[in-house]
Amino acid sequence: MEKSAVTVKQLNTYVKSLIESDTKLFGISVIGEISNFKNHYSSGHWYFTLKEADAQIRCVMFNSYASRVSFDVRDGMRVIVKGRVSIYERDGQYQFYAEDMQAEGEGDLAAQFNKLKEKLEKEGLFATEEKRPLKKFPKRIAVLTSDTGAAIRDILNITSKRYPICDILLCPVAVQGDSAPKSMIDMLERVYALDDVDTIIIGRGGGSLEDLWAFNNENLARKIYESPVPVISAVGHETDFTICDFVADVRASTPSHAAELVVPDAGDLLNLISGFKARLLSALITKYNLSKAKYELAVSGTLVSTPLRYFDNLSLKIDNAEESIINSFKNRLFSFEKRFSDTMSRLDALSPLKTLARGFAAVSCNGESVSSVKRLSIGQDISLRLSDGCADCKITELRCENE
Repeated sequence: MEKSAVTVKQLNTYVKSLIESDTKLFGISVIGEISNFKNHYSSGHWYFTLKEADAQIRCVMFNSYASRVSFDVRDGMRVIVKGRVSIYERDGQYQFYAEDMQAEGEGDLAAQFNKLKEKLEKEGLFATEEKRPLKKFPKRIAVLTSDTGAAIRDILNITSKRYPICDILLCPVAVQGDSAPKSMIDMLERVYALDDVDTIIIGRGGGSLEDLWAFNNENLARKIYESPVPVISAVGHETDFTICDFVADVRASTPSHAAELVVPDAGDLLNLISGFKARLLSALITKYNLSKAKYELAVSGTLVSTPLRYFDNLSLKIDNAEESIINSFKNRLFSFEKRFSDTMSRLDALSPLKTLARGFAAVSCNGESVSSVKRLSIGQDISLRLSDGCADCKITELRCENE
């Protein structure tokens, strides 16, 4: 009997292998109510019990899976968990290892969310080119949220510290429940009628998908799209996404983040102004030193220190310039006269009058020059041009030199 005995660990290991060999217990989904929920502060693992009226099962959800859950888990919440069944060998405890968790009804809500998101996206309500930039220095911001929630306190606290000169207009609305979409739509219409609002923040703190469902309303999304001023959607926590986030001009991960986005930091502005002041002062000092140097150079010059000497030197320069101009003019005039004389001499040497003065005559007949006897005939009238006049003659005899 003793030889067939097994250890407790061997027994637990064997039972575990039996359970884990059953494929029906892998990827199984279980619905129930959460109780005894604990979030381990160091590991991030979740430990809780999933129960109903007459049954319960211990559950564990490791950090790698728990970090993917997009809503706040709390006792009393009905959820659907998906995972596997096994045994924790050390305690011999039969338990459920959860790998995914959804709030009850979340599957249907997620389908509705995706259907509406696809519809509005096709209509262009999410288009990037339609998004408007936020004003750098807003004067008045309308905040649509619950007047009793943490969201408005966070926004007022941050904006008062960062940019206290900005006016925050609280517009209290319902942010949860069936009446919430109409409450926000009516308030938006009232805000749109104002002419002194720069930006609108609409949102609330985190919660389950059901808690945030009012911000997935189609009519509310269309009303936000009609806004005449930029809208910041600040719904839930960083992992929460709603239809309002997509249709708004800017999406903030939290209401606190929205407050940081909507106003500048006064400290940064003061630093920027101080920098401008320092640069301006430096430029003025540089300009002053340059002007001072020019003034001292001018004062130390001859004109200011010894004006008579300056004008004597100036008079001497004028006299020298006058003499230089006159000499240059004379030289050019002499050159022109010589060129003119040489040209006249050449023209005189080539003048036909010089030839006539040596006893030659120029013969013409009927106004045309005659250079050959072959063009003349006996009895023809001709004219002789001599050095001192003309003589009209008649041909009585012709002789040709080369005959």
